[in-house]
Amino acid sequence: MKFDPSLPEDGINVSRTHPLREALLLVGGVAAIALAVAAVAAVSVDLVAPHIPIELEVRLFSGWFDRAVEADAAVDPREQSLAELLGRMAGHWPESPYAFEIAIWDVPEPNAVALPGGVIAVTHGLLENVESENELAFVLGHELGHFRHRDHLRGLGRGVAFSLLLVAVGVGGGGSAVELASLAGEFAQRGFDREQEIEADRFGLALLAAEYGHVAGAEAFFEHLPELGGPGEGALASYFSTHPLHADRIQALQATAREMGWALRGEHRPLPALSTPR
Repeated sequence: MKFDPSLPEDGINVSRTHPLREALLLVGGVAAIALAVAAVAAVSVDLVAPHIPIELEVRLFSGWFDRAVEADAAVDPREQSLAELLGRMAGHWPESPYAFEIAIWDVPEPNAVALPGGVIAVTHGLLENVESENELAFVLGHELGHFRHRDHLRGLGRGVAFSLLLVAVGVGGGGSAVELASLAGEFAQRGFDREQEIEADRFGLALLAAEYGHVAGAEAFFEHLPELGGPGEGALASYFSTHPLHADRIQALQATAREMGWALRGEHRPLPALSTPR
């Protein structure tokens, strides 16, 4: 055999696919895996969460969200008034297995959160922007609705499951592919979040009707929030990312009230002593 000293052809061992296309395929594949993993995790958690015994939930999360998470060194004196209103609202859910507690967080953004173990946290920003006891009662009723459907565990479980499963499929470290995968997972969960918010609204509306004989105040609460910010801007950007638009929620509340025969208008009771302590 005659030796040929010529160089090999340039195309040998070189992919004919453009590197940019390969990168896009890689990122797209990771995103698709993340979507599938997040969807499976969300469905699995939804099936398991309602069957976790309340006693086990309280035991597992007792102390996680105690006074230490608050920015104020002393207990906020407004908690007593809030606790009394929460007790009245929870009284219309007689089969509730929780012993509810209230906490006030020194956060300027208006928000309320249902936390595992039976704790409802409301922010200073929310207390400073509600204009009647009815509005505040609806917010608390809405959070009770999340407990009723075990949404607080579903949300916590999905976040943990998604993170663990991302690691399991080998996605770790930094880079654009990881960021896109994370974003895809968040969007996979948002459909569940919106459905849960609507169902919690319905439950809160039922408690509001039971407490006052009408549901006035529910609409007013959402009418205030657009004045504080909007989608994609300001302090409420994260709120709008998973919650239905306020116009949609108001429309759904009105439809529910008409369906159940609840009056949309009625007396707005003044707020209890909730002025910001000095």
